[in-house]
Amino acid sequence: MNLLEAQLHYPWDTTLPEIGRRLDLTADLAWLRMPLPFALDHINLWLLRDCIEGQEGWTLVDCGASTDAIREAWEQLIAAAPGQQGLDGLPIVRIICTHMHPDHLGLAAMLAKRFACSLWMTVGEYGLCRVLSQALPGADGESAFEHYRSHGVMDAEKLAQLRKHGAFSFRSLVPEVPSRFRRIRDGEVLRIGNRNWQVITGSGHSPEHASLYSESLAFEGETLSQALAHPQSDRLMGQPILISGDMVLPRISTNTSVWEIEPESNPVQWFVEGISRFRRCKAETLVLPSHGKPFEGLHTRIEQLRNHHAERLDEVRRACEQADCSAMDIVPVMFRRPLDTHQISFALGEALGHLHALWYAGELTRYRDQQQVFRFRPSSGSVSRASVAGEAQAAQSQPALSSLTALARPLPSPCWRRAMPGLGEGSEPRGRTRALVTSGVPVRAAWQQSRPRRSESLVKAGRSP
Repeated sequence: MNLLEAQLHYPWDTTLPEIGRRLDLTADLAWLRMPLPFALDHINLWLLRDCIEGQEGWTLVDCGASTDAIREAWEQLIAAAPGQQGLDGLPIVRIICTHMHPDHLGLAAMLAKRFACSLWMTVGEYGLCRVLSQALPGADGESAFEHYRSHGVMDAEKLAQLRKHGAFSFRSLVPEVPSRFRRIRDGEVLRIGNRNWQVITGSGHSPEHASLYSESLAFEGETLSQALAHPQSDRLMGQPILISGDMVLPRISTNTSVWEIEPESNPVQWFVEGISRFRRCKAETLVLPSHGKPFEGLHTRIEQLRNHHAERLDEVRRACEQADCSAMDIVPVMFRRPLDTHQISFALGEALGHLHALWYAGELTRYRDQQQVFRFRPSSGSVSRASVAGEAQAAQSQPALSSLTALARPLPSPCWRRAMPGLGEGSEPRGRTRALVTSGVPVRAAWQQSRPRRSESLVKAGRSP
């Protein structure tokens, strides 16, 4: 257990479900664990007792990838006799996929056909998975080849492997996608069994990831008696639960990559904004993640993830101060271990995501070199980290505003964003920024120069910058 993990609490300690068997957490909530053929070697799935249109059964959250090992585990669960930690002879009456990545969606079509049930997911996730499953232009091997080459992968053998990976990887793990689905939306409340679950969407890891949050049980009649008989009921009856998908994981940071189909994306900023939405969840929330073990300490984990990205941004910033960098140049800065082809695709996407965060914030500029590779260097109008820290120390001996907080805070409204493209919605510049603009300083430079003062005001107000 690393130092960050030690700040979290794991109610089930080292207990894990056996492959092909469910582990009951409560009378109506069970944990499944499926093997994956990657360095990240497992995915958690969740079974919730449910009743839809009079049919008793299970709602399944996520399905696993289409691999022989996972299909075999599903056959074992389905065939198990009642009381043998399978499905107890009950059907799956609904499938909810948190997002469209293969380890979550891969077997949705197989299971939906087997049990004649519907797939529920957000429209952004469903639409993109249909595109990827068909390897349409922009999501095919040639697009992957050009994406990686333009960001610094020059080795012919690696490029060939990445082209093949881009052409076949998704379809090999998601051979079929259900031809229709039921849309779920941010803020929608789903009644599943004896709990109401609110949909909380976020992006950065995927386009419209859906997590499910429930504050407490809503028992009635006989169901209450059955639930109280379960050994975990006293503790979990009134405890909030978050099925977090991949948005909040206890041990690893969620991948936030730029992919070839959306080459101008800003996933790190979007992800930080997304996890900040979970602050509305109660501090005692039990988190059920897609990878790792169920844990408590949601608010602590959110801050750990914010700090992680702030540290990675500092690494990227320092590297770009030393030399103009491509995304491939940043990969060994962020990942100090050998990487296979699968891992390189994620690592380069993550490196590019952090470069884009600083690019959209105005700290870096981007250009193509003679080989048509995108390179990033400090913006001539940006204020360096060292000068910001020095100015703040001279004024109040307080820490400077971190770039991550600058990315996550409200951003200028459309009339100001014309000078700051890609920075999103929010309020107009105020205070020192407005004064600088009024006096003739360009908008982007005014916003950069105002950051130290904003940091000071946050500290004076007793809030973390």
